[in-house]
Amino acid sequence: MKISASVKSEFNHHTIVVQTNDAAKEIAIPPKSTGYGSSVNGAELLMLSLATCFCNDIYREAAKRNIKVSGVEVEFNCEFGKDGEAGTNFQYNANVISDEPAEVIQELIDHTDQIAEIHNTLRKGVDIKLVKP
Repeated sequence: MKISASVKSEFNHHTIVVQTNDAAKEIAIPPKSTGYGSSVNGAELLMLSLATCFCNDIYREAAKRNIKVSGVEVEFNCEFGKDGEAGTNFQYNANVISDEPAEVIQELIDHTDQIAEIHNTLRKGVDIKLVKP
């Protein structure tokens, strides 16, 4: 599976496209009030990425176990300091709405925490390379 994202930014115009394999989707995020750049910062999008990954993975893992889930709530938080510093204190909470027993849902949450791909990518740490033309 190949995943990509692109941003094109000009004065008062901000276009975001995300793609998995051949399925591209445009995401509407307005430009900053100055007209340049995104009104949503990268750290906010990183928190959204982690929350979205966990949410989607809960539904996927629940389906594998024939667990009916009627809702998922996920909130991620972290802290960023000075420009250029990595984020710290990453933590989240999740609430899975289901009629299943609490211990079944807690096991589902714990399992999903261990296999969520975006979580594991950050936990592992990755090299990020600037490719020059």
